[in-house]
Amino acid sequence: MSRVDFYHLQKQSPEEVLPVLLNKAYAAGCKICLKTISEERVTYWNGYLWTYNDESFLPHGSKKDGFTEKQPIFLTAENENANHASFLFLVDGAEIEPTKCADFERVFNLFDGHSNDALAQARRLWKAYKEAGLEIFYWQQNDSGKWEQKG
Repeated sequence: MSRVDFYHLQKQSPEEVLPVLLNKAYAAGCKICLKTISEERVTYWNGYLWTYNDESFLPHGSKKDGFTEKQPIFLTAENENANHASFLFLVDGAEIEPTKCADFERVFNLFDGHSNDALAQARRLWKAYKEAGLEIFYWQQNDSGKWEQKG
């Protein structure tokens, strides 16, 4: 059974949270797929992950970069698991159908807690994933910035 983790972002932006989570997953030896909503956002994240930290390196690429199946972190706007990833990260409002979650060991849904649309989408996905029998976890940052599991 796949596990889905919802990350309710209120104190930090996706640009601050995503590299930390990707680093942890990559350090654990997991192949990763990062799904966003458009090719423009793929280009954005591709550039950002090269420049977010002068002292860190996250090997990644998209279809434009080639070697799709060999990418440790594959960036896409499509419903695909081209690099045979075990972890899927959803950003910018990207979605995956509950039945497609089975293609991944874990799914991480990062959403903007300040956006009513993002909150509504997260609630809709939570309900759909729960009805599909997926294992679901909800994470929110406390006042000191640490992630706490909620209800």
